[in-house]
Amino acid sequence: MADTKREIERKFEFSKAKSARRGVPDLTGTAAIAAVTDQGTVDLDAVYYDTPDQRLAADGLTLRRRTGGADEGWHLKLPVSPGVRDEVGAELSDTVPPALSALVRSRVRDAALAPQVRLVSSRRVSHLLDADGALLAELSTDEVLAERGDTTAGWTEVEVELAEGVGPDLLDAVEKTFRKAGLKVSDAPSKLARALAETGAEPPARTSGGGPDGTAGAHVVAYLAEQRDALVAQDPAVRRDLPDSVHQMRVATRRLRSAFKTYRKVLDREVTDPIGEELRWLAAELGVDRDQEVLMERLQAHLAELPRTLLTGPVRTRLRTWNTARRTGSRRRALAALDSDRYVTLLNGLDALLDEPPLLDGAAKSPKKILPKAVLRDYARLATRIDSALALDEGKERDLALHEARKAAKRVRYAAESAEPELGKPAKHLAKAVKKVQTLLGDHQDSVVAREALRGLAALATDAGEPAFTWGVLYGREEALAERRERELPDIWAKASAPALRTALK
Repeated sequence: MADTKREIERKFEFSKAKSARRGVPDLTGTAAIAAVTDQGTVDLDAVYYDTPDQRLAADGLTLRRRTGGADEGWHLKLPVSPGVRDEVGAELSDTVPPALSALVRSRVRDAALAPQVRLVSSRRVSHLLDADGALLAELSTDEVLAERGDTTAGWTEVEVELAEGVGPDLLDAVEKTFRKAGLKVSDAPSKLARALAETGAEPPARTSGGGPDGTAGAHVVAYLAEQRDALVAQDPAVRRDLPDSVHQMRVATRRLRSAFKTYRKVLDREVTDPIGEELRWLAAELGVDRDQEVLMERLQAHLAELPRTLLTGPVRTRLRTWNTARRTGSRRRALAALDSDRYVTLLNGLDALLDEPPLLDGAAKSPKKILPKAVLRDYARLATRIDSALALDEGKERDLALHEARKAAKRVRYAAESAEPELGKPAKHLAKAVKKVQTLLGDHQDSVVAREALRGLAALATDAGEPAFTWGVLYGREEALAERRERELPDIWAKASAPALRTALK
């Protein structure tokens, strides 16, 4: 069974041979450190696994099988931010544990994981304690020998890892003391990264196929690569069921699909449309889980707002039971999609498109000429949908039309945000204004979905002999909220459709 811990650390190396001979300075008195206790020396033997083309290392991930020490076993380290990683562990075995294989599938895909580098370390460990004897951090001094084939490299590394609940200010104080003693922050983010560098096996640099710098093609392909990377990076987070991970993965798929359509003067849609359809499939599979999560949060919040006099029957228990049944099925569906061959084919297709993008003549032009026109085309599409929706009477047809307008607003927002690096504040201002329209329409659509769910909950309650009164109250509140959003739309749209916002883009 895999377990996870958050690792916050800083790695140091001696800047000169003279400082190395003096060794690690005494940290007693640094910040809250009142004592440094020696915990002895341990021998560690770690074999790092990766694909032959170093796909994990290229993204800053490390997967190792380590013996020796108190936590021997398999460890997968996933970067969170500089100096912060999540370490997912599994028991020692001869082969990569399935739980860890799944977490690297979006990078590894059909390639084989095999030993790439072996690191043998002699680690001297000390505990940094506060005045009450509580652990603040662990200080490790490692004498490391890296082996890759017939090539070897050795170095000394000093690492300070914070105990749970200790703030990063302690690392800043330790760094200040270390600098005076001739130690500097290591240039390498991990032992593996340094081992690869010193044995001549660094991951190959990624290249962009978007054409010369300063062209619309280069800009668009760089944006697509950013979204591809976000999609791949969210995969292990979704598998670990981390908060907001499904949403962020869906956003990446949507941004990719929108960009294919927005930049049809740059990329050939005969090539991008089939990939866009596969992205729509993935978003839909993920959406079942995400939509249920959003719906549950909404119903819980609105239920909490009701006075106790309007709560009749076991409404909270009914809601939890209903959500558990739906969420179990929806999460299973999302994970099945990520485990499918179709998903791997999609990722490979995205990589192939970015390696050899189907560029049209517009790709060679200046971004400042292509991007404003693309954003304004999407805006015109949104304006048409808003006008059509507002012309309809209240009811199901208008609800559907407003939902379509919401999707169009999202596409304009994504287009404007993608253009911000080139168009600056005018694109940012338009994106901000359209986001308000999208948010309002999103709340309206969430109310439509919530009312349908409330009908179902009322039916379940009735069948079980429970009062349905509270579900009816919530339904009425949702209906009133949707009507309020429809009344607010003309004013919000008037601000987002101000001519000055569009003129500034040109």
